[in-house]
Amino acid sequence: MTYPRPVPTIGDGSSAADRASDPRGWQMPEHIFGLADVVAARRDVRRYRPDAVPDDILTAVLEAGHRAPSVGHSQPWRFIVVREPGTRDAAAAMADRARIKQAAQMDEASARGLLDLQLEGIREAPVGIVVACDRRTPAAGVLGRATFPDADLWSCATAIQNMWLTARVYGLGMGWVTLFEPAELAALLGLPDGVETLGWLCLGWPDERPPEPGLQRAGWSKRQPLADVVMHERWEADATPPPSHLAGDRFAAPNQDRVVAARDRADELLTPPGSLGVLDRVLDRLTALPGPLESGTLVVAAADHAVTDHGVSAFDTTVTRDVFAATTRGESMGAVAARSAGLELITIDAGVGVRRGNITAADALDRDELTRLVADGKAAGSRAGRHGIVALGEIGIGNTTVAAALTAALLGRSPDDVVGRGASADAAMLDRKRDVVAQALARLTTRAPDDVLRTVGGAEFAVLTGVVLGACEAGAGVVLDGLATSVCALIAARLEPGVVAHLVAGQRSRESAHSDVLAELGLEPLLDLRIRSGEGVGAALACGLLLDGLAIRRGVARTH
Repeated sequence: MTYPRPVPTIGDGSSAADRASDPRGWQMPEHIFGLADVVAARRDVRRYRPDAVPDDILTAVLEAGHRAPSVGHSQPWRFIVVREPGTRDAAAAMADRARIKQAAQMDEASARGLLDLQLEGIREAPVGIVVACDRRTPAAGVLGRATFPDADLWSCATAIQNMWLTARVYGLGMGWVTLFEPAELAALLGLPDGVETLGWLCLGWPDERPPEPGLQRAGWSKRQPLADVVMHERWEADATPPPSHLAGDRFAAPNQDRVVAARDRADELLTPPGSLGVLDRVLDRLTALPGPLESGTLVVAAADHAVTDHGVSAFDTTVTRDVFAATTRGESMGAVAARSAGLELITIDAGVGVRRGNITAADALDRDELTRLVADGKAAGSRAGRHGIVALGEIGIGNTTVAAALTAALLGRSPDDVVGRGASADAAMLDRKRDVVAQALARLTTRAPDDVLRTVGGAEFAVLTGVVLGACEAGAGVVLDGLATSVCALIAARLEPGVVAHLVAGQRSRESAHSDVLAELGLEPLLDLRIRSGEGVGAALACGLLLDGLAIRRGVARTH
């Protein structure tokens, strides 16, 4: 006699006989081809519209991530949804820095390819999602992690894939950005020890509909045939490794509407997107800013430095006075370059003939002086920024030593890393400059940017830091010159992270530390002419290039 098979009211109700008679019975035939289409159509989207993502769709994407498989059912993922512009802007600056640093490690062709990639999604996309992995549970305490401790990270990666595919079904674009120093991104989001990020997901309505993967379309790489990545039973001896390409208040960055609208206008031109290369990228950023772009101003600040008492300059300090006087009369190289580029000129006497602390035994500025000089610079920057692009220049014999000390303090570098030849230093003078920088660094009790500026900076550095802040507050783009002006921009960016979106690297100078500062700011220079002059010459030349580029855009035919 046989009896009915007991069928559980929960769990799997099928029997062995059922499964033996219909081994394909678990299929979802109506979804097979649809799933294949979605997987094939998933793309790493880099361009976004600013339109909001509805909460119900965002929830569906997050729910898909939460349904991913996880080792030992540990569900280690945590999803941090970011909409605040300040956080997005700080993250974008981090990614820019990492991109510049990674490019520096590559062969030239690969580096140019990386720098050409569109990576503005962090600023453009209306939603950012950071997937973090909570690894605080000991691996031995999670089934499956004792032998593969990183399986929790793999679990989070499967969550990202679930989210990516779900976003694609809804017509959303998702881009996975991992150009971050993980510790920096974790600090930005306040992650506790033991919680690691897997990068930043940009989520929004795509402003591109790529028919194939972006890196493949850009010629970066192509998809390998399936046969090349499938092996049977064991690793094949002739398998080749994958190719490598290695050789106070904040200022708001441009909002998403302006960033996307600027790119929309560029797309209307009768020319391939990005046809002007690096210049196009900078023009897109400038046209997203609220300030005017028809003209510009070169702001030059000058001061003397007591550090010259240590024999760190090949020229007498009277040269500062003479060059500043020539600049005021419109006769210096910087003034002539500005006039040739169609720029107005503002000169600021920050302390010509005034000898303040020599930075090895006394602070460069006292607190009252620092406050006053920065305020003076902000006022000048704000005035100039209301009329167009602001270019920076400086005059000050001995200020390459000061700039080196500031760079070392802000970036944690040694004197050997940051000291350059300046204007014609010889070997003995280089040794003295390194010694001065080392003594200045030894006096620092804090690396807070304002304290560093006060202790080892100088008057024109304080003024130009203020100029950057004031110009950005006015919505203007700021074009940097050499190391001295760039380190002022770095201080301003440390004080107000939104500054970074306004900055343009006009040139890369001969000073060894200049590349490090530009990389920290995430900036690629427009010019690389090994210019030795200060006074804003390189910034003025770059402004001329920018104004020409804007004129080209205004004059080129439009499409419809």
